Amino acid sequence: MLTGGGDCPGLNAVIRAVTRKALGEGYEVFGFRNGWAGVLKGDYFPLTRERVSGILHLGGTILGTSRTNPTDDQLETIIKHVKSMDLFALVAVGGDDTLSVASRLHKRGVPVIGVPKTIDNDIDGTDQTFGFDTAINIAAEALDRLHTTAEAHSRVLVVELMGRQAGWIALEAGIAGGADLVLLPEFPISLAEICKILKQRQAGGKNFSIVAVAEGFKLEGAEVLQTKELDSFGHVRLGGIGETLCREIEKITGIESRAVVLGHIQRGGTPSAYDRVLGTRYGVKAVDLAINGEFGRMVALRGPDVIGIPFDSVITEGVDKKTGKPKLRMRNRFVSKELYEVARVFFG
Repeated sequence: MLTGGGDCPGLNAVIRAVTRKALGEGYEVFGFRNGWAGVLKGDYFPLTRERVSGILHLGGTILGTSRTNPTDDQLETIIKHVKSMDLFALVAVGGDDTLSVASRLHKRGVPVIGVPKTIDNDIDGTDQTFGFDTAINIAAEALDRLHTTAEAHSRVLVVELMGRQAGWIALEAGIAGGADLVLLPEFPISLAEICKILKQRQAGGKNFSIVAVAEGFKLEGAEVLQTKELDSFGHVRLGGIGETLCREIEKITGIESRAVVLGHIQRGGTPSAYDRVLGTRYGVKAVDLAINGEFGRMVALRGPDVIGIPFDSVITEGVDKKTGKPKLRMRNRFVSKELYEVARVFFG
């Protein structure tokens, strides 16, 4: 088993569940350290009942994680290590990038099961990913707290939340936290319209406003970046939309504005009860799929049920921004127009 990509509340619940279920079925369990980097190095250790005892409520991952993206040559090294260990199954817990590597390995004959993980809730094929519930509760509490400061100082507070291509955190935290404006990557809105809404609110007697914005929101059609450098999976590093919006809002409206960036706070710390249960269900189902020989599948929540769906049903072919070559990637799950319209009711 391995955990890859960003850390996420509920990872240890999955690790515990996979370990306990597999041990109960008579299998040995091993954990690779630091995602695909650990599989490449053959760096692993045994997972026992004692080792996973007491980790259910812990944030992070006892296995460690990384954003390692194996090359085709490195995939062959991974395959050799898997064969040398005589592994019955490899459970990969991660998001878009981790699971796209798992799919590549499956196509090369490795017995892989995928478990979707991301606080962004943007993986297609599943109704929800664990970690999301914790993240929106943290973000909603932050919005609750910021209301008093915004009102006391008669300010616009722009709260920058995670969400690269899909604005699920900003949407649900914004609704739950009473944001006066929610800005998402999926639904463009001009700077002029943003300022108009805020000025109308001020004219209506409200001396403050809370704006929830996803980090991937495009201001006048352009992403705001920390750097244009690409990571190993070809992603730019987003960040700064909150501060940029503040400057523009204050310049156009004259209303004092401040930015708040929650950043990694959203994905750190103790997972919610919901995420502990969902992660546990995912881990148990992953072992069931392996025992039944249903490899090349991702665990998914559909309605009340946890099922297994083929990687091919949620994988699409994209282009590697670094090399320009075709690459496999997970399809994203975006906020629907219907849900966005719910948030729009409370704009202003």
